Amino acid sequence: MLKLISQVEKLKPAIQGLVKKRIDEFISFKFKGNEEWFSELCFCILTANSSAEVGIRIQNELGYEGFAELSERELAIRLKELGYRFYNVRAGYIVKAREYLDIKDRIHGLNAREAREWLVNNVKGIGYKEASHFLRNTGNLELAILDRHILRILEKNGIIEVPNSLTRKKYLEIEQKFLKLAGKLRIQAGELDLYLWYLSTGKVLK
Repeated sequence: MLKLISQVEKLKPAIQGLVKKRIDEFISFKFKGNEEWFSELCFCILTANSSAEVGIRIQNELGYEGFAELSERELAIRLKELGYRFYNVRAGYIVKAREYLDIKDRIHGLNAREAREWLVNNVKGIGYKEASHFLRNTGNLELAILDRHILRILEKNGIIEVPNSLTRKKYLEIEQKFLKLAGKLRIQAGELDLYLWYLSTGKVLK
């Protein structure tokens, strides 16, 4: 863990301005409405087993209107045209998620962990990683987004062994180690995610 702490500390001066800009974007979601929140939920549905870059491109192309109004078939066609692999399955998930067009209102008043459990239990296509991603992107910085990049860098530094499957129990166990690392660096989990993502990919995405 000490080696990774040192890497992040050395990286901070170079990209902390970019990280702060991204964090400010996340915090700004607290002042946005249900449409922006639903669009972000759809983005997070799309990132499962895919990349953030592909999700960002599709979100920019379709916007809230595309996610909320296209028929399931029309949405699947557009996803396929935009180079998305799982176009039929995820179109179905997004159409099903329209039950929660008022997603901001639905989870208002819940703490981070309560909101994550609600999302996992109610929104098809959303697991712990995607729920944590959505909550971070809408201004909650308390949870760990355990995607493959984060898991690999934690394993590389001897903090965890990447499990064969990321069950709820295993997710929460690894999250505690992630939060301990964030605490030693005196930053929030959502901020640490951006630094580790940069160490892994050279990019600061959402």
